[in-house]
Amino acid sequence: MTPTAAAYSNCETCPAHAQLAQMGVSLGKFDYLVALAGNPNTGKSSVFNALTGLRQHVGNWTGKTVMRAEGGYAFQTLRYKLVDLPGTYSLLSASEDEEISRNFLLFGRPDCTVVVVDATALERNLNLALQVMEITDRVVVCVNLMDEARRKGIEVDVRSLSRDLGVPAVPTVARTKEGLHELVQTIADLISGAVISKPVHPSHPPELESAVDELVPLIEQSAPGLPNARWVALRLLDGDHKVRQALLSGELADLESQQSAPMEEISSVVALQGRQ
Repeated sequence: MTPTAAAYSNCETCPAHAQLAQMGVSLGKFDYLVALAGNPNTGKSSVFNALTGLRQHVGNWTGKTVMRAEGGYAFQTLRYKLVDLPGTYSLLSASEDEEISRNFLLFGRPDCTVVVVDATALERNLNLALQVMEITDRVVVCVNLMDEARRKGIEVDVRSLSRDLGVPAVPTVARTKEGLHELVQTIADLISGAVISKPVHPSHPPELESAVDELVPLIEQSAPGLPNARWVALRLLDGDHKVRQALLSGELADLESQQSAPMEEISSVVALQGRQ
């Protein structure tokens, strides 16, 4: 078992536990934390509903107007909390949805992030998957809407996709629950270490790599304990104004330091009745 969600699921004094509370995530008992990311219209909500059934809650992300959905499922005697991140096309923090997803992946520290992609529009959808893979290695790509791909005569070689990305890829049709058992098994195997992911990152020119190497220690000094200073460095060099502003204003450092702060307020949570 990895020393992440399993370590803080029942420990109210653990740093990541406090950070999840401040993000508005309810803190019932669970063994592992799984994030669900994806573009709009990929069937992400169908995957969430199929996995969690009636075990769902909805509320707002703390301090935000964006809706937050979370739920749970059990697999091989272990409990998994599933947090459905806002549907977004990128993590470049140009919108509130993107900022929420970015912050959760950086500071919520999920044990696994499932990126749902549309089998009929892989080229467009993989942009988000590659960005998630820049933040965390613990990624499973859920290639959903395989029935639509078959209907349109599109062949998706999921095995080759997995090899090229360096992370597990699982074909699914969430609406009919096709492939969902393989998906939860793959999530469990990735978390346990039975499956090792080695995301393929785009190569950068030597000049860019040198600039990243110079920036990383400065970022770590400005925001001690930041989980992925390299990602922040790449965003700064890419001209990401939001990330630059968050670093200069101390927002990134505050988000990290909040992990050791006591829980003060959790947004109200309302049970969802049935699937949406």
